[in-house]
Amino acid sequence: MPKPRAHSIAPEILQLARDFRHPLTAPEANIWHAVRNRQLGFKFRRQHAIGRFIADFYCAESKLVIEIDGDTHAAPDQKACDAARTAWLVERGFEVIRFQAGEGDRKLQGVLEAIRRACETRTAGGR
Repeated sequence: MPKPRAHSIAPEILQLARDFRHPLTAPEANIWHAVRNRQLGFKFRRQHAIGRFIADFYCAESKLVIEIDGDTHAAPDQKACDAARTAWLVERGFEVIRFQAGEGDRKLQGVLEAIRRACETRTAGGR
């Protein structure tokens, strides 16, 4: 009999994560094409379920969650939800970095450098 997983994700959350993978927004697609296949030296997953949340991108090696915030994240109620979500993740040892969707288009190299630096810092004993 298979060993039970120490942490399980609700099937509904897993299905949502799968559904969110296609289609990607343009900023998400830009970032995904630049980080996939270990192009930054780290493995990333997209639309990865963590607890009851779905991270836009996730690096397990560094426990780094990357969020790409579109216009809907500017609403006051969404800001409160984002803050609560970030706090929940940080309490469990994750680091969360956020970028505005436009940065994935206009400032891609800066975004990628920030992601690479965060991964390196966290994997070099910064966890």
